[in-house]
Amino acid sequence: MNLNKSVPVCSLTIANNLPFTLIAGPCQIESLEHALNTAQTLKDICEKLNIGLIYKSSFDKANRTSITTQRGLGMEQGLAILNEVKVKLGLPILTDIHLPEQCEQVALVADILQIPAFLCRQTDLLIAAAETNKVINVKKGQFLAPWDMKNVADKIASTGNEKILLCDRGTSFGYNTLVSDMRGLPIMAQTGYPVVFDATHSVQQPGGMGSSSGGQREFVSYLAKAAMAVGVAALFVETHEDPDNAPSDGPNMVKLADLPALLQKLVQIDRITKEF
Repeated sequence: MNLNKSVPVCSLTIANNLPFTLIAGPCQIESLEHALNTAQTLKDICEKLNIGLIYKSSFDKANRTSITTQRGLGMEQGLAILNEVKVKLGLPILTDIHLPEQCEQVALVADILQIPAFLCRQTDLLIAAAETNKVINVKKGQFLAPWDMKNVADKIASTGNEKILLCDRGTSFGYNTLVSDMRGLPIMAQTGYPVVFDATHSVQQPGGMGSSSGGQREFVSYLAKAAMAVGVAALFVETHEDPDNAPSDGPNMVKLADLPALLQKLVQIDRITKEF
């Protein structure tokens, strides 16, 4: 088995033994102007630090805690905005899908289709996503052991599509709490597929604020540095210029202004871990 499979994404190559790629952006798509401004800032940061960047944002947050919280702009408007980011800034795009029937349309814009953690065992969704022949980033369910992700990857690969990323976003640990077990990263890497660490959802407190999720933003940097020391192919970070006033996931998003200093440290750790 090849333990260092590489996954091409536009001009980037993602692999466990290569310099890490950053997957970043705001939780929800808010507007075209906001998306372009955020993406441009991220692009400028990553170019200075020589980090590959994939822009992430969601057109629909279908798994919000409450029926009253904002879900997003919807697929048609959201994809139009993501396509503008892709065309104007030349960035690869990652966004979530929730239903098999969404896959074909989303694949017209997105370079990576993301399977949310709660849906990682939904066979019909996995197969439909894989059949687009796009890269699939599948998040490990909060209820799964890391070794269970081999079965998830096998479902996707059964279509002939082996462009698979396996993403850890924490594991349920009691009520409204997640814990990150760093052993899970090398365990998932034994599949050979590139491993992604989601540093911001790992500090989320699901449903922790009653009608919405809470989070502990102050621990993102610690977990990101720990994951980089273990070794990952990519880091997933949701970011916003004003997280406390973002429509979703504010408590666990990194302030955009704080990202450059964190990334600079992560580049240094990544070089040591992978001995570049």
